[in-house]
Amino acid sequence: MSERRAAAAAAPTRTPTPLLPPRPANGRTLGALLLDAGVIAALLLVAVLGFGPAFGGAGYLVAGLGGAVLGILIGFAGWRLRWNIVIVAAVTIVAYLLFGGILAVPQTTLLGVIPTFESIRQLVLGIVFSWKDVLTLVTPVGAFPAVLVVPYLSSLLAGVLSTSFALRLRPSRAMWALLPAVALFVTAIAFGTREAAFPIAQGLAFSGIALVWAAWRRHEARRIAAVGTALSAPGLEASADPDSAKKLRTTRLALGAGLVVTALGLGFVFGGLLVPASAREVIRDQIVPPLDLHDYASPLVGYRTFVRDFKDESLFTVKGLPDDSRIRLATLDAYDGIVYNVAGDGSSGSGTFVRVSDDIANDVEGDPATLDVTLTGLDGVWVPDAGYLDSFSFTGDRAAELKNTLHYNAATGVALNTTGLTEGDSYTVGTVIPPRLNDEQLSERAVSNIQVPRATGVPDDISTLANEYLGDADTPIEQVRNLASGLSQNGFFSHGLEGEAVSRAGHGAERIASMLSAKQMVGDDEQYSVAMALMVRSLGMPARVVMGFYPDEYDGTDATYDITGDQLHAWVEVPFDGAGWVAFDPTPPEDQVPLEEAPKPKSDPKAQVLQPPPPPQEPAELPPDIRSQDTDQDDVDKDGFDFGPVFLIGGGILLLLILIGGPLLTIVLLKLRRRNKRRRAERAADRVSGGWDEIVDRAGDLGTPVPVGATRRVTAATLAEAYPETPVLAVATQADTSVFGPGDPSDDDVEQYWTEVDVIVKNMARSRSWWKRFAAAWSLRSFFSRRPRRGGRR
Repeated sequence: MSERRAAAAAAPTRTPTPLLPPRPANGRTLGALLLDAGVIAALLLVAVLGFGPAFGGAGYLVAGLGGAVLGILIGFAGWRLRWNIVIVAAVTIVAYLLFGGILAVPQTTLLGVIPTFESIRQLVLGIVFSWKDVLTLVTPVGAFPAVLVVPYLSSLLAGVLSTSFALRLRPSRAMWALLPAVALFVTAIAFGTREAAFPIAQGLAFSGIALVWAAWRRHEARRIAAVGTALSAPGLEASADPDSAKKLRTTRLALGAGLVVTALGLGFVFGGLLVPASAREVIRDQIVPPLDLHDYASPLVGYRTFVRDFKDESLFTVKGLPDDSRIRLATLDAYDGIVYNVAGDGSSGSGTFVRVSDDIANDVEGDPATLDVTLTGLDGVWVPDAGYLDSFSFTGDRAAELKNTLHYNAATGVALNTTGLTEGDSYTVGTVIPPRLNDEQLSERAVSNIQVPRATGVPDDISTLANEYLGDADTPIEQVRNLASGLSQNGFFSHGLEGEAVSRAGHGAERIASMLSAKQMVGDDEQYSVAMALMVRSLGMPARVVMGFYPDEYDGTDATYDITGDQLHAWVEVPFDGAGWVAFDPTPPEDQVPLEEAPKPKSDPKAQVLQPPPPPQEPAELPPDIRSQDTDQDDVDKDGFDFGPVFLIGGGILLLLILIGGPLLTIVLLKLRRRNKRRRAERAADRVSGGWDEIVDRAGDLGTPVPVGATRRVTAATLAEAYPETPVLAVATQADTSVFGPGDPSDDDVEQYWTEVDVIVKNMARSRSWWKRFAAAWSLRSFFSRRPRRGGRR
């Protein structure tokens, strides 16, 4: 002990080597860093506003801004604590799951704050499925579960990346921080709608903030470079002309301001005025909703089942129905000679069903109404409604289950629930009932040019009888009205039930042809509505068949109507310009029954021609909950979505990540623990010695051979040859002085020393290729090549 003190006393007193001051990234001040964070937050806010038209409400703002702030904090902490990419990614994942319940799926959390298994499940599945839901659901989508994952996750990632790039990269490369913000801006547009939130203001604000910040960072990079040059050559600073420097700064400021103003002006002119709103393309326009209507057969197939089995039985009750309004069950516009059905391929308006939430976009003009519906006997996927909906909320015991499977077609006003309604379900709808125009008002309007699927298998008698019923009608309304009157006046009514005239069910080509060619046309709404729709279409006008209900008498909106099977009807709708789809009733009155041996009531009867027997036809596919009059079907269980494969695949991926990433994460954590142990050693001299050990270990991990057992100066000489741009010799000398010199270094000296160590370690890593840096992060060489030591030889 005495020998050591004597050697220390004999050693010449050395002046500590000046170390770099503990200043923030690349010599920048804390105020500059806070300004960067503020600019990034402003850019992300402007980008998040782009989600507004698609999401509606304020939920997307909470999720987007929360994710952005969280990402900025993670990026700042990662830079301040010198986390590598693995730790930053791990912290981001944990933060996403921990705070996602509050910001993205608050309805699944406990007390709105504490995450639950359901919130974690929705956050994990939302990483994959929420993007599809945003594109396939009807806007606004904000009320759907888990869709807020899109603005939350994208803002979180953009905040982490932008902040990390702004703080970690060199000043000359800081512009990379704008790239994640631009990606978020584009994402909000791509997953939005054709109607932008604030198209001009949003673009001007984003580009203006980005340009000003970029110019400021460029100026700051030049200032830092000039300071470094002045420190390395003090004579240059003295020789600089203050007036010239001031004039140069003024010129640069004026040019920068002019550039910003010019860019914003061009963006305003070409982006806001010359580009029409219709040119805006979004991903939503290219996505076809996934609902397959081939799984649900036409309800018109079961028409006779309702009027036979539920003639006097209650199907549902409705309150708030305006006078003369009709309750729609399904709108059908595709005919194939077998069945009139909804166009299942999405080629027309009737085949486009999308999931909807409580709020439904509606631009139809008319009288608002609120309907309260309770099912008492009706079941199936088709949902009774009226008019065109702008809100829909289930109120029964299965409200939560039914809410997530509600689909709606805004073009036809038809709602469908894939879970299926049953007795006891109830709901409230807000709707708009279009005004009804009389024939005089429609006489000056043309039929709208709306595309409907091409009808096939149409009987030949359709066009012949249509031309006969037209008469001398000139206007479209007269032509359509003559077709409806011709069928209603010349036909007879019968459901074919016990005690009624014979009338077969069905509306295939053979059934319609036999009815039209018989001595007496006998049928009900099913046959007459199909026959009229085909007649209208044979004249080149669009038409569709609607199946629904309406009471025998109206008692005002305060009345509660008990709808039975006897009030089921089918009618025809034809579109007129400015009036929408107008309803026509071609069915004869129920008291207009056929008389025995009565001739067919036609003014000019046609000669009967023996028709060849129709070819055998395959029976139409019936839904599980609808039976025709002559067909019995077994119930088919409806299986919900099987999450087993999802959890199996997710579990396999998670296990694979644990097997691969577990050891790597363990190595990183061990190195971080070793570094913290060295920096927080009890003795100040040991903390300085640990800093030198950190340099030597990092060099070994980077592949630089370090002599074992050599003094610090010998080791420093070896490292100086491998890393000539790093002052390792000065750091080694400072370590020897602190360890062997008189007294212990102060805490400020130790912190200053570790700042220099961090700079050297960073410069050593930058001098190697990215692959060597990647391998060094998980290298075990430093754990086996040498042991950490305290003190040590000179």
